[in-house]
Order: sequence, then C-alpha cells, then structure tokens
Amino acid sequence: MIAGSPLPRAVRLPRFRHLSTRLSVLYTALFAAALIVVAVVGQILILNHAKQSVRAELATSGSVYDRIWALRARELASSGDVLARDFGFRSAVASGDRATIASAVANLRERADVPNAFVVDQSGEVIGDGPNDLRSIVSGLPTSLTGDRADATVMTSDGAYRVLASPILAPVKIGSVVFAVPLDAKEIATLQRLSAIPLTATILHRGPAGHWISSDARVPATPALDTMIAEGVSDTTPTTIDLPDGRVFALVKRLKGRNGAPEAVLLLSYPQAKALASYRTLQLGIALAGVLGLIVVLIGSRRLAESITRPITVLDAAAKALKEGGSIQVAVAGSDEIGRLAESFNLMSAGIAEREHRITHLAFHDLLTGLPNRTYFRQQLDADLTRAAKMRRKVIVLCLDLDGFKGVNDTLGHPVGDSLLHCIGGILATLAVDGLVARLGGDEFAIILTDRDDADRPRALAQLILDKLRLPMSVDGHQIGCGASIGIAVSPGDGDDPDTLLKNADLALYRAKRDGRGVFRFFEPALDAAARKRRQLELDLREALRTGQFRLNFQPIFDLKADRIGGFEALLRWQHPERGNVPPIDFIPVAEETGLIVAIGEWVMLEACRQAVNWPGHVRVAVNVSPLQFRSSGFSNVVFQALSNSGLAPQRLEVEITESVFLEDEGGVVALLHRLRAMGVRIALDDFGTGYSSLSYLRSFPFDKIKIDKSFVDTVAQDASSAAIVRAILDLADALHMETTAEGVEDNEQLARLRGQGCGSIQGYLFSRPIEAEMVADMITERMITAA
Repeated sequence: MIAGSPLPRAVRLPRFRHLSTRLSVLYTALFAAALIVVAVVGQILILNHAKQSVRAELATSGSVYDRIWALRARELASSGDVLARDFGFRSAVASGDRATIASAVANLRERADVPNAFVVDQSGEVIGDGPNDLRSIVSGLPTSLTGDRADATVMTSDGAYRVLASPILAPVKIGSVVFAVPLDAKEIATLQRLSAIPLTATILHRGPAGHWISSDARVPATPALDTMIAEGVSDTTPTTIDLPDGRVFALVKRLKGRNGAPEAVLLLSYPQAKALASYRTLQLGIALAGVLGLIVVLIGSRRLAESITRPITVLDAAAKALKEGGSIQVAVAGSDEIGRLAESFNLMSAGIAEREHRITHLAFHDLLTGLPNRTYFRQQLDADLTRAAKMRRKVIVLCLDLDGFKGVNDTLGHPVGDSLLHCIGGILATLAVDGLVARLGGDEFAIILTDRDDADRPRALAQLILDKLRLPMSVDGHQIGCGASIGIAVSPGDGDDPDTLLKNADLALYRAKRDGRGVFRFFEPALDAAARKRRQLELDLREALRTGQFRLNFQPIFDLKADRIGGFEALLRWQHPERGNVPPIDFIPVAEETGLIVAIGEWVMLEACRQAVNWPGHVRVAVNVSPLQFRSSGFSNVVFQALSNSGLAPQRLEVEITESVFLEDEGGVVALLHRLRAMGVRIALDDFGTGYSSLSYLRSFPFDKIKIDKSFVDTVAQDASSAAIVRAILDLADALHMETTAEGVEDNEQLARLRGQGCGSIQGYLFSRPIEAEMVADMITERMITAA
C-alpha cells in the first residue's frame, strides 16, 4: 500500500461503541438547539481533514520520490560497483582499452536498464554513447561533486537528468562509472500514478532571466515561486502559492546539483479550488447556521476534537512509525477506551522492540558464549577490509583452535565442555579488547584486529593467549588444562577479501597444529600452494579409486629354515595417468587424513587374496592394515568377504598391524584380533621394537609373527647394541612360540648375523625388490627349481 493512501475499508468499519454513548449524551443536549449546526461542524471537520490530507499527500509524494530515487540509486550503485570491481574491466580502464570499456558500458546499460551510462577516466575522457551536452557535463562530474556525494541533478538542452557516479579503484581511483537517468515524462507519470490524489508533478529549471520555469511553459516565471525555492521553506512542508492557473497547494523538492546548489527542482501541486470544490454547499450551510449554532458547534467540536481526533491522530502517527520499524510510546491520558487502546499499543510496541532485539541478537551471536557468530564475523570482516583498503591499513585475522578439546568432551562430558568454551570466550574477549572476538563453531574462535600502527600486536596477542590458555582453569569443579593453536593472516598481502583471508588464517592454523600444537604461525604462500597440491592429490585419489589406477606389487619373504619363499607382502602402488608412479609416502598420509584409506585398504585386501589363491599352498600373503582401516566398523567383514570371494584358505592370509592400533580402545582392538584369529587368519606385529609399549602388547595378544624393524637390521652386523636387541627379540619370540621376520635385509653380513641368531625369515632387497603380480608365479617356480 502506498503511504498516505486511504486505509482498507475493512479497517475503517469498527466503531467505539462505548465512546458513541458519550457522544450521544453530548448530541442529545445539543439536539434541540443546534442539530443542523452539529452536522455542519462534522462536515467542517471533514473539510479540514480533507485539506490536511491534500497537504499530507503532497508531503508523502515528495518522500516517495526520494525513496524511489534512493532505491534506484542503490541499484545503480550496486551495478556500477560490480563492474568497477571486475579485474578485467579495471585492467581495461587502466590501460585505456576503449573497445573493452565501450563493450562493458553497453552491457551495463542494458543490464541496469538505463538509457545513458558512461565511463570517465581521470583525465575527463568520456566513453559511452549519449547527447553531447550531457557528455560534456559527465566529463567533469566526478571531480565537481562536493563532499562524499555520488549523485546530482543536472540540466541539459534535452532536459533534466539524475546522474550517479561509482568510483573505479585499482586500488587508487582510476575513473568512474556514471549513470544518467532522464527526469522525463515517463518518470513524472510514474510519480503521479503513485499518488492517491491527481496531483501534478513538474520539473523546473532556471530560464534565461534566472527565474524558475518549466520546459513546457505550463509554469511561467513567478516571483512567489522564486522566493519559495530560494528560501527552501517547502522542501518538506507543503505551502500555498498563486500560479497563473490559480491558487495551489505546492511542495518543492530542490534537487541538488553538482556543487550542491539546485539546477532543477520538482514541483508537486494540486489546485486548491479542486480540493475544496465538493465542500461549497457546506460553506453555504455555515452562513445560514447563525451565531447561536456556531457557538454550540464550536463547543461541541472542541470537545470532540480533544476526546477523539487528537488521540486517534497520535495513535495513527505512532502506528505508522511502528510500521516503518521505529520504537515509539504514546502518552496515556484517561482510562476510557482510547486510553486503554493507548496502553495496549505501548505494550505491543515494547513487545515488538524486545522481540526484534532478541531475534537480531540470536541471528548474529553465539548462544553458548554470547560472542559474535560466524555470520556477524563475516560481515564485520568484509566491512573492515573495505574500510582498510580506503585508508591503506591492514586487517589481521587470528584463527584459534583448542588442543585436546575432544578429550574434555569425551572424559568429562559435553556440559563441562560447554562451560570450558564459555570460559575461554570470556578470556579471549578480555585479552583482545581492541579487536572483535567471535566463535565460528565447535572449539574454533577467531579475532579481527585492525592495524593501529602496532606491527607487533598480532604476535604479542597470540603469545599472550597461548600463555593464558596453558594455565589450568577451574571449570565446574574440574581443573582443566587446555592449550590452543593459532593461525594468523594479514591483509592485503594474505588476502583482500574475507573468504581468502579467513582461508589463509586456517591454513596457518593447520601448520601450527602440524608443528606440534600450542604455537602460532603466520600464513606463508607456500601453505596455500601445499593446500592446493594436497586438495588435488585428494581429488586424484578419489579418481584413482573410481577408475582402477591402483595395483599391487609383492615383495617375497624368504623362509631361512625351509630355504624357500614362504610368502609375499602386498605393497600398494599408484600409477597416475599424468604424473606416473606416485610414491606411497606421498599419497598414503593424505588417504589416511581423508579417510580414503578405508576404501583403498578394502580393495587391497580383496585384490591380495584374489592374487594369492593361485600361489602354491605353502605361500602366504601379508597385507599391511592402517590403524584407521583396522578400527573402522566392519573390518572383520571385509576380511571374511575377501576370503570368501577368492577362496583363499584363512591361514594363508597374514594381517600386519602396528602398535598404533592400540592407542585408542585397546580392549576393542584385542577383541577384533581374537575374531580374526577365530577365522584362522594369522596376525603379525609390524615394526616391532620401535614403540615404547611393544612388550605389553605381546602380553595382551599372542601374535603369530613379529616383524623386526629395519632400523635394527641396518646396523645388526656392525653395532653390538643393535645385535643385542635383535637377539633379545628373537629369544623372546622363540619363548612365546612366535615366528620372526627381519625387514630391510640388504647385504650378506646382515643375513649371516640374522641366520646365526636364529631368525626365521627375511625380507629385503638382498633377496628381491617388490615385483609385479604377474612375476610372482615365475619367481616361485624359478626358486623351486634352483632349490632342487
């Protein structure tokens, strides 16, 4: 509904029934002497209200024009800013590429639906089609606008134009995008249609003699009009003036020109005679009423105005203000129906304001800590970066993640974890009083600092936070030590938009965690390159799994006691279609971090069993299982399925694990090992001797085999301590009735020492490097022939 238009009929039908009783008593007392006079008074009140409505409609129409242009200006400014921020366009402006600029301006003109759009460079050259005198004005517009104004109304030989300029920054200003909207008959007609009364809208400009006139000569030079415009008394408040066509209600909107002075004005007028035409008969009634009736009517109208018109007008104005988003209270006088209505209105207004405040707070703040949330943080960071770019300052983002927070939740419960987060939020807000502290989610916090000529502030704040959080905190009766890691990114070098800056701070945070946690790190470009490389590697891994780029190589395990090949260890290889052979050390960590190792490990298990079923019955296949794959639900089902599908005897499958599988839920790991043993699958403990708990794991579960780590084998022939450790492992395995395999055997001296100490089998380059699956059968056959 247009502001100022009549309320819907359904809204105006209800009456105040109890108030009508009071009016009935008043009218009864006056009925005998002044019935006609009372009726005339009512008409006079209506007539006065009609005059006020005309004036109010003129004022509303003036406000409508301002709002229409403000909305249009925001749309055009947004369109101009989109083009002005385009890197290619800024490059074209900076290099003077007229063809590219003209094409972009033409596209912008069609997209913004404006008849005229231009680009003005710093030298005043105008690119874009339009009237010559308009182009001449546009040429100097960006430098002629005063203050921080971006728009103005100018006059040309073709008429008035509203022009708006948007700067092109790279990062300094290199030009402007300028729109010119004609204030023609179409615009005027639109404004006239929005009015509830048939008012007349006219654009005035200064004539040759300096008087304000209209282009169509409908409004000639009038001293009263010149005075009204010069004094500015009617910019917001309608007044009455005499024009050649008679006396009119008029409102003048002075449209600011380039230097602030108006070059054109908008005249809204409505003939007074037309407004009062329907009330001529009432004027005749007033003349016939008589002095007595006039006195009675004055008394009655005064009481009526005081009891009804004034409070209703106040309530009407308050309701409009409430509709427009304001918070308003009306004064309550009396205890009648209108007084109670005013009280109800005040309660409603207070309730709406409270709910809006609560909703706004919930939308932009974290419920747990009361800190700004990710949405508010993102908006504030965007605003700070925009302001910093103009002032040539820096914006610093610190991303903070708690170390070991999951352990707090798992051991003490989520309520204690929530209390810890609330406590840490308060600590951060206290330490970073010069910045904005936000909780982005989970145990992740972020801080925005704006550069205040203190280059060491980010470093000092980060260290202060780390030192503070290292101290134990009392939370719900628990003493909790919770450290943190921090990543820092600084604009514009590390990013000039919120997403890039926050992403780079996250990369620095990831680097801090990889460097041991409890430290802070600044962003470095190499981190971004590494992250992109890792992301590409992750995508390639998914594609490799989908398209079958993986293959298995097998390294033989030589049985020293039987003097034959006793088994093969399956080794995963990746043949990338572009990068060739990718070393496992490059892609296995990424597969473990992303969880892809579970699916890849399942494929390895199935493929290894499928290949091994064709080997001689005494030859086993060993499959190394990662801790993540081992702890995944359904691992025993994967083993069962691999054996079932291939037909491989369970005792020919050897699952190799490292002691790291025991680090979480040792009881569950041991139970799973027993389930595998129940199937008939052999279990080997890989890299034995490198972990501090290796011996305790031998007590937890009777392994079938111990694999001696290569680090001991490398120096077993030269270093007495290494030889002693290997002998101890072999004696221990013999006492526990476990087989042994020495890994990484590369020369005969190592072989002789291991054979002499009673090692059961060896694996290493001395015997064979890993071979393709197709070569396994030939190697077994060749070895059998050689042994024979």
